[in-house]
Amino acid sequence: MTALVTGGTGFVGAHVVRALLALGRGVRCLVRPSSDLRNLDGLEVEYVTGDLTDAESVRGAVTGCDVVFHGAADYRLFARDPAELYRNNVDGTRNILTAAAEARVRRVVYTSSVATLAPSADGVPVDETAAAGTSLDDMVGDYKRSKFLAEREVIAASARGLPVVVVNPSTPVGDGDIKPTPTGQIIVDFLNGRMPAYVDTGLNLVDVRDVAAGHLLAAEAGRPGERYILANQNLTLKQVLDTLARLSGRPAPRVRLPHWLPLAIAHVETPIARWLGRVPRVPLDGVRMSRKRMFFDGSKAVRELGMPQSPIDAALRRAVEWFSQRGYVQAVSAAAFSEAGDSAR
Repeated sequence: MTALVTGGTGFVGAHVVRALLALGRGVRCLVRPSSDLRNLDGLEVEYVTGDLTDAESVRGAVTGCDVVFHGAADYRLFARDPAELYRNNVDGTRNILTAAAEARVRRVVYTSSVATLAPSADGVPVDETAAAGTSLDDMVGDYKRSKFLAEREVIAASARGLPVVVVNPSTPVGDGDIKPTPTGQIIVDFLNGRMPAYVDTGLNLVDVRDVAAGHLLAAEAGRPGERYILANQNLTLKQVLDTLARLSGRPAPRVRLPHWLPLAIAHVETPIARWLGRVPRVPLDGVRMSRKRMFFDGSKAVRELGMPQSPIDAALRRAVEWFSQRGYVQAVSAAAFSEAGDSAR
């Protein structure tokens, strides 16, 4: 049978595709006419052209598949037209769920995000039970709100009997981050010497390959109607930057900014960027999110699914090497990477 992967050309989705192919599964990807297919070059994948917001093309993509991995999402912390986020993330998810129900697929794995779980005020890692006390009012920005509402659609479909499992990845890192994601952009900016300072925040990092494995494990061993946080190591932003410094040979920033300063910059830059039609360097929603340490507990996925917990250093090393080899990084020489890598091994 064939597995449908939406978002298969993206960072996480491409790794899900590769993991499925490694098991000998047939893979179909729903792609837009404008999709960047570089992440899937040379792979035995069936492409169906369409759009999540077009119910007919979604129905055609799902037909004949026994498992659906719905990983496509509009992941932007700034959008000139926020309505696009809701169309892609909420309406698109509703279309996938409807088509999957009609096709009576064996399992749907929905890629949500830890963005739908409000972090604790004191930085203590939260687990899946945090979802019970989370509301739309807890969501910062349109991206988080759109993912939260998409999750409501999934929960409603599950209540109607659709065999769907929710996975909530934390912050994946590794190779293949084409766009890049906001986290990948932090790595690129650091490597290009564009991060002279940092703020006191924290996040949970997880190897993107482990996230892909978690998707497949959820399809086979996950309990329908349940959610699983796919996470690994909680780190402060300073610890992440120090690790990148060790891996790349670039100096880590030593100046810690008070939160009010980037917040003030974002308040000024965001309307200007919207007027000029460009993405702000300091997204307002991103700054607001950074006020809390986004720490999470992924032990349920490890315990119930057997999700691997690969070293974060290795994933960050792959990210550094991947970005540097593909022209994202201009300020660091290959020799510096090689020397830093040799000393770290």
